[in-house]
Amino acid sequence: MNESKKRKKRYPSHLSDGAWRCLKPLLPVSAVGRPRQVSLRQVVNAILYVLKTGCQWRQLPREFPAGTAVYDYFYQWSRDGTWERLNHTLRGRLRQQGGRHKHPTGACLDSQSVKCTAVPGVRGYDAGKKINGRKRHLLVDTLGLLLAVVVTTASVQDRDGARRLLRHLPGGCKKLRKIWVDGGYAGQLVDWVAERFAFCLAVVLRPKERKGFVLLPRRWVVERTFGWLNHSRRLSQSYERLTRTDESWVYIAMTRIMLERLA
Repeated sequence: MNESKKRKKRYPSHLSDGAWRCLKPLLPVSAVGRPRQVSLRQVVNAILYVLKTGCQWRQLPREFPAGTAVYDYFYQWSRDGTWERLNHTLRGRLRQQGGRHKHPTGACLDSQSVKCTAVPGVRGYDAGKKINGRKRHLLVDTLGLLLAVVVTTASVQDRDGARRLLRHLPGGCKKLRKIWVDGGYAGQLVDWVAERFAFCLAVVLRPKERKGFVLLPRRWVVERTFGWLNHSRRLSQSYERLTRTDESWVYIAMTRIMLERLA
């Protein structure tokens, strides 16, 4: 059988045809330069393969374009904000598909500490979690869809990370009126938010009389989002030199989830 007639190998991380139809019109198109030599769909599938398996760029299977070419697209779209824009566009569509306004009025905020690998880069020690690495500060809507993410060293307190995140909220957060948080955000941060923003922080505390696992109202939504991210091996630890690259992987993971739902 001729090589061209063989069935192309498909990995579980590949986008379905419906997901690709949703994504293709949203990808940036180069206006100048020589004609593209690689398939954009294969480039996206290669990036999702790295996300899902956690492999190195140079370890990409031969079914994909060269690792250097794929990384160039990944880096370019990270630098120009493409991943963030895709996340915000798809989130709005998915909310409208469910009969909701594309801009949420409620959200949940929390953080997750992860270990760093031997790759050089900034890191810190989270004394509470006993983790030497970085911390992801996530703001999600009531469906668990990502609104914003900031990655810091793990030594940064939750309240300080929240300030950094809330100072640079995207336009999709303009209708926010309430953000649910845990007790780690209580105190001066609540007053700081009330003085500067149209929304408020609602602290959800764990009942003192309850022992073991307790499903707290509203707060479980962001915990579920962290669970979704843990399905991607590239996000099991921080493998990146730059915190900005860590943020890009979070946007990519959430973009893939929304694409499959829309498809």
